[in-house]
Amino acid sequence: MPGMPAVRVDHVGIAVESINDAESLLFALGCEKIHQERSEYGSFTWATYVLGGASRLELIAPEDGSESFLTEFLERNGPGLHHVTLEVADLDRAVAALEQRGVAVVDRAEFEHWREAFLPPSNPTGALFQLMEYHDGYAEERKAGDRLFVDGGRL
Repeated sequence: MPGMPAVRVDHVGIAVESINDAESLLFALGCEKIHQERSEYGSFTWATYVLGGASRLELIAPEDGSESFLTEFLERNGPGLHHVTLEVADLDRAVAALEQRGVAVVDRAEFEHWREAFLPPSNPTGALFQLMEYHDGYAEERKAGDRLFVDGGRL
């Protein structure tokens, strides 16, 4: 049975109607905003906040007038926890280890600078988990650079 590769919590994603409206609470908690960009792969904007040495929070908000997974989520649930992202050193090994243990893994996708897969919220925790493997170029293409990674570097 394959073992899990190195894994750690990368960030917690929170769905909101408006990043500008929601981030004031994060600032009150002591967060520092290090990044914001519109996703080129969907109709949403995401922003990253650092709290303390390694904690990361992410706000995700739909683009005005767009229909997407995020608008459907907000209509169904309102603002709140959307996903927990776990950074994995090797996505293929992580998926194999989970599937060997009977864990459903869905929606695998590969992008230019990362790969991802999801554990649907039908799992016993009720939480959507994103497994993410970063590749070269992810941090280099963004102003926040290596600050986007927990402890300043990827696994």
